[in-house]
Amino acid sequence: MVKKYKILIITVLSLCILVPGIYKIVKNSLKTEVPINIIYIPKIIDDSNEFWSALIGGAEMAAKEFNINLKVVAPDAEEDYARQNQLIDWAIKQKPDAIALSPADYSETTAKAKEIADNNIKLVFIDSTVNENVQDALVATDNYLAGKKMGEYMKTFVNRNTKIAIVGHVKTASTAIEREKGLRSGLGSDESKIVDVVFCDSEFGKAYSLTIELLKEYPDLTMIAGLNEYSSVGAARAIKRLGLAGKVKVIGFDSSIEEIELLEEGVFQGIIIQKSFNMGYLGIEEAVKLVKGKKVEKNVDSGSQLITKNNMYTEENQKLLFPFWGE
Repeated sequence: MVKKYKILIITVLSLCILVPGIYKIVKNSLKTEVPINIIYIPKIIDDSNEFWSALIGGAEMAAKEFNINLKVVAPDAEEDYARQNQLIDWAIKQKPDAIALSPADYSETTAKAKEIADNNIKLVFIDSTVNENVQDALVATDNYLAGKKMGEYMKTFVNRNTKIAIVGHVKTASTAIEREKGLRSGLGSDESKIVDVVFCDSEFGKAYSLTIELLKEYPDLTMIAGLNEYSSVGAARAIKRLGLAGKVKVIGFDSSIEEIELLEEGVFQGIIIQKSFNMGYLGIEEAVKLVKGKKVEKNVDSGSQLITKNNMYTEENQKLLFPFWGE
């Protein structure tokens, strides 16, 4: 009998020790991880622009895979830095864990970007940057390098009679500034062939009209460089409409379906494509790492590639031209 009581007492004491531990393990296993909240503010949300559609698609894919809450808000126009600044104010008040931002203006967005950092919110720039190093990480095309690729390719068409015009997008955007610098570097001594630089404010119609005006002012113009999808497509549409395909060579940026078709038709001689889906995905991935206290790279180059009619059908380039970002 005494022996039975001893066994009973030992059993009870063991349970007293083990049960709280077991309860704690079970309780912890049932705990759900606190969700990460990220707000992304691109320059625009525009279903007609495949660069932004793919980039935002990549960001949303990353949010789904990392199981985070992602909110995307943007101005109605790429150049509207004032509206974007208002959205930054709004985002800060929401107190997210991180804000991903595609600055609309190289200098006018700087002060608001600083406010994000001052409020202890992790800040990742996607696609573009500002004139001060205020971000925790940058994920973007190396725009200077991409512009240089464009300039070096344009140089292959240059002769003594060449006259070049540049149709940019937003004059004060870092992407436009860096791409033009790179383009000029790629042209080298042939930079002197550039006769004019105009900006379409990322509007297809304005790029079209500006190209018509350029051809009136410079009837012997032989080459046009477009620095983003809006400027490139607008310029190419004008050249095609006027029946000048091949006579006035057009080199563009980005890779919408229309651009690919215009490349096949010979309206474009080449396009510099960005890996926009990757850019959006990596931007959110870096933001998640920052929130979790993991090490990140300060600058991530999402890459660019020169595509011509001669190399567009290679397996590698077909994958770049037709990424399955919608799946």
